[in-house]
Amino acid sequence: MGFRKKNKSPPVLSHEFVIQNHADMVSCVAMVILLGLMFEVTAKYAIMFITVQYNVTYTEYRSEPINFYEYGPKDLATIFFYVLVAIILHALIQEYILDKINRRLHLSKTKHSKFNESGQLAAFYLFSFIWGTSILIAEEFASNPTLLWEGYPHLHMFFQVKFFYICQIAYWLHALPELYFQKVRKEDIPRQLNYICLNVFHIAGAYILNLHRLGLTLLVPHCLVELLFHASRLFYFSDENKQKGFTLWALLFVMARLLTLTLSVLTFGFGLARSENQGFSISEGNFNVLTVRIGCLAAICLTQAWMMWKFINFQLKKWREHSQNQATKKKITSPKSRPSKKESNRGNSVNGVVKLEERTSPRARKAKAS
Repeated sequence: MGFRKKNKSPPVLSHEFVIQNHADMVSCVAMVILLGLMFEVTAKYAIMFITVQYNVTYTEYRSEPINFYEYGPKDLATIFFYVLVAIILHALIQEYILDKINRRLHLSKTKHSKFNESGQLAAFYLFSFIWGTSILIAEEFASNPTLLWEGYPHLHMFFQVKFFYICQIAYWLHALPELYFQKVRKEDIPRQLNYICLNVFHIAGAYILNLHRLGLTLLVPHCLVELLFHASRLFYFSDENKQKGFTLWALLFVMARLLTLTLSVLTFGFGLARSENQGFSISEGNFNVLTVRIGCLAAICLTQAWMMWKFINFQLKKWREHSQNQATKKKITSPKSRPSKKESNRGNSVNGVVKLEERTSPRARKAKAS
């Protein structure tokens, strides 16, 4: 009679222990920050982590005061707290949604990691698209493109705009430790690091350079395209015949790249270039000089070109796989070659002489026998 082996818990603070319990450890840190609100001595420090900082109130020409927000170094503390929140939410989605679906699908290790990646990003892009669209409708940036450069520098932001940017930066920063927590394969790490760094670079750049209007307008269609891609990939992993979503994604991907380039050229090449308020002043938040404009436009164009290059390679790979599958199907379904008349005659002949006995009719055989 064999003894049942008990699963030993890993040693405390070992790699496996940290990976298994990272969500609990992070939630404890977040709880300590929240508990700081209960005490008067620590409340002023805890608020800096939890709430959005640099509030500016305007009461001129209006009966009700309007609250705007600027950015500053204290935003780093707020971003740190929401990085913790993103790690906790990541673990909840993974454990209560994605892991349960994975058990039903029985995917391979490669598909398992890709399914988890697409599941997390699909949830994030869905949330970002809905939130960003509501801000665009409220601020009317989409209906009036001249607002993207008129009145630059755009020092003041509404609460929703600033909080949106802080959550975006926090999410992409949380993706860096998740590479360790999720045990991402070594061959997948460079690819994921590329798009994590690109997202942090562009979103933080738009936030710091007071280009949050343009950044928000470009982020919303990008979130829609990425949402469609990862949702299509989730359906593909559940059933490989469901590939129609990739066709719609390919069309919207090209349109989003053209829209990004068009709005960027309009903003940097025409709007800000003809603006009266040109100059470089960190204290005033004005970065409207030729060098910054060319640098921003070049960064956006190079990123779009790189994304199109990856897109073309992806489409060529899918086309090759499709053509190979079609070729193998034709070989399987093709009918087997039938033997020719010459081959059948050879079977009935010996040394070139046809066997007459095999070709005689049953009546002739009866007569012979009699």
